[in-house]
Amino acid sequence: MAKSIADAVLDAASDKIATAVKQTVCSGEPANFAGIAAVKLADVTVDSGDFTKANGDTSGRKVTVGQQASVPITASGTATHIAYDDGSLLLAVTTCTSQALTSGGTVTVPAHKFEFADPT
Repeated sequence: MAKSIADAVLDAASDKIATAVKQTVCSGEPANFAGIAAVKLADVTVDSGDFTKANGDTSGRKVTVGQQASVPITASGTATHIAYDDGSLLLAVTTCTSQALTSGGTVTVPAHKFEFADPT
């Protein structure tokens, strides 16, 4: 028996991530929205214009987050994760290249994507 997921279902996941209002550079993976504060090194406000939804690279759907340049660093530590929230809910977390950050500086978060593949 074949497996399938309607594109509308995959689109809903991309649409929800694109409701994020904050991108946070973190020193670890936050477990939930409240946990972001404990690992926050830098954050920037984002809106729907920072997200581009499209067909996936090989199948399914993806949402690409545009580059965020010169994000102010508010705490020193090693960046390992990027988190997205909508002001009350942790929406998504991804890893990033480990990088030492120093409070008072800035960091650039390159464009990256969340991809949802069709089932196989």
